[in-house]
Amino acid sequence: MTQDTLAGMYCEWLTPTESEPGKVLLYFHGGAYLMGSCATHRKLVSYVARACRVRALMIEYRLAPEHPFPAAVDDAMAAYNALIEQGYSGADILVAGDSAGGGLTMALLLSLRDAAQELPAGALLLSPWLDLTSSGESARTRADQDPWFKADDMPYVAAYYCKDEELELPLVSPVFADVAGLPPVYIQVGDDEILLSDSTRITEKLERADCEVTLEVWPKMWHVFQVFVGLMPESRAAIEKTVPFVRERLGVASET
Repeated sequence: MTQDTLAGMYCEWLTPTESEPGKVLLYFHGGAYLMGSCATHRKLVSYVARACRVRALMIEYRLAPEHPFPAAVDDAMAAYNALIEQGYSGADILVAGDSAGGGLTMALLLSLRDAAQELPAGALLLSPWLDLTSSGESARTRADQDPWFKADDMPYVAAYYCKDEELELPLVSPVFADVAGLPPVYIQVGDDEILLSDSTRITEKLERADCEVTLEVWPKMWHVFQVFVGLMPESRAAIEKTVPFVRERLGVASET
């Protein structure tokens, strides 16, 4: 692990012993836009980087409530553009994130597209939080199964990040966005999550827009279950399943 500063933000480079030169996994941590850091997600991202044989970059974007929307989106754009300025092309970068970091990943894709900037090679979303209005049906149908979240609490959490009138903005809740023209997206979500509908709805939108998308719904799993890698076989198996997508999108050679 190497500490660094990118676009004025603290960041960490996680470089596997065997990694493809000139490729980077830009990772945004979760935490409801209120918490989380490189320290909380270092183990997860390290495992993803090692499995995919790519260098990973985690940034510590600004957090609410001190820095509400659009601060995190601005920081994501700044980090991506800083990599471009360092000589990376969009094809060299795959963007990833979990929970709110997954929402931030989608917001970055939308922002880049709308600014007519070069898009990354693809995006990996783990249990993404894509609807801060909590209007998906899984908020009801998974209410008794989700071990982490209660649907009634979600509006209070969202209020720390954005104003009520901003909840349906595409960069806040990408399920309401026009997703045409986005790069390939790979999504993993647990079947027991109240946020399940966030993933199924964005998948349907991407399919209707003729975008390449893969959705995996993991039975009996919960929000960002991949973070338990090393403790649960399901977590390791899920990360391993993302490897072909990441390698193919970044042009990393398969293991021999």
